[in-house]
Amino acid sequence: MQLLWAGLELDVMGQLHIQDEELASTHPGHRLRLLLQHNVPSDLEGAKQRLQQFQDLRKGPPLSPWDFENLLLTGLSCVYRLHKASEAEERGRWAQVFALLAQETLWDLCKGFCPHDQPPSLGPWALILDPFP
Repeated sequence: MQLLWAGLELDVMGQLHIQDEELASTHPGHRLRLLLQHNVPSDLEGAKQRLQQFQDLRKGPPLSPWDFENLLLTGLSCVYRLHKASEAEERGRWAQVFALLAQETLWDLCKGFCPHDQPPSLGPWALILDPFP
């Protein structure tokens, strides 16, 4: 968690990096760097594909710790890309993917606990996002 608090930066190639070089050089820093480079999508299409993979797993058991970590890091990546996007339309697409990843996170956390297998809503702001074309 300290690695995330130290901050990440998005380079021109679309890769996320840990800003604090000292933390980045630690074992957890190396692990996070590898996860960011090899398991977190670096473009919108990849994020949509990853979202679809998580949606396909919705009816199964809770995600493994590995998959849940990837779900959270993919959402975090969307936030960085949303803030880096220069056009409103692109920001909207990243925001939409992030909102749907957040919903998948709630689905997974509620498996076996929420009444009628229905997770809490993200609120009315999530309803204004158009579904993917």
